[in-house]
Amino acid sequence: MPVTIRDVAEAAGVSITTVSRALNGYADVSPETRKRILQIAERLNYRPNHVARSLVRQRTQTIGLLVSDFGKSRTGHHFMFDVLAGVYERLAELGYDVSLVSTTTAQQHLVSYLDFCTERRFEGVIVMGIRLDDPYVHEVVESPLPSVVIDLPLLSDHCGYVMTDNINGAKFAVRHLFQQGHRHIGFVNGYAQAAVSADRLRGYKEGLRTVGLPFEPALVYESDFSLAGGAQGFRELRQGYPDVTAIFFASDLMAIGGMREALANGLRVPEDLAVVGFDNIDLTELVSPTLTTVGQHRYEMGMTAAEMLIGMLERDEPPQGRLLAPELIVRESG
Repeated sequence: MPVTIRDVAEAAGVSITTVSRALNGYADVSPETRKRILQIAERLNYRPNHVARSLVRQRTQTIGLLVSDFGKSRTGHHFMFDVLAGVYERLAELGYDVSLVSTTTAQQHLVSYLDFCTERRFEGVIVMGIRLDDPYVHEVVESPLPSVVIDLPLLSDHCGYVMTDNINGAKFAVRHLFQQGHRHIGFVNGYAQAAVSADRLRGYKEGLRTVGLPFEPALVYESDFSLAGGAQGFRELRQGYPDVTAIFFASDLMAIGGMREALANGLRVPEDLAVVGFDNIDLTELVSPTLTTVGQHRYEMGMTAAEMLIGMLERDEPPQGRLLAPELIVRESG
């Protein structure tokens, strides 16, 4: 197996960002540390990407749109399209080219974030789909490359983020269901390594507390944002807790899967079971009954990320953490 930058970092006892910065000639690495890293790289026969090293500080007018596991699963594609459109159209208006690239957790273990991006001549990067347990989470924060992350609250001197206020969005859903007369409200969440899952769970808890209902951990089912995951979440909650009369799903796909399963089992929606989703993807208006949901302004999210990144690049504006307001959209399901 070829020697990777991670092997050099481990042997030197430093982060891979420090190795990248040392190899790329950044002045904030001490001469002693740089010398030790170069010696270890030579001893291990590590061959860095010389194109990346020579281009790291040149202007290319190219922005990277880095999406984790873009082709692996279709569960996020309904949400992602409008975000990508917002990014592309705003950057085109500002005179920048956009290059869409995908990465996987396995690739992230082999190539550092800085090397991955600089060898593609990116001046800045907009990152989507990174999980909390991905290697690039820490590297994006540490990297000197201007970056904006969507749906993950990472903030540093060179990294900002844009996301929906998921906590308040979940509170909107719980309050709405309470106002409809429901007192046993289940929650089907996404996978734990998504930052939005943690926020939506927190909002669900706070929403219950606000309306005076107790939080019952047994009424929370962790799923995977998919149709099948939503159906399974419905089965688990209704079989174990038949008093549940409403379920809040952390994504519209899960809500549609759960609602279809409820209808297949002879339940009426919303008479027997109220359903609320999250995202407001196009499918929510096409299913029957139409889906009540918490809407995200996805196109605006992409535009905001693009504008923040260009502000960092062209005007030395500091990165920010931007929360966009959600919107409760009441339809037929609850």
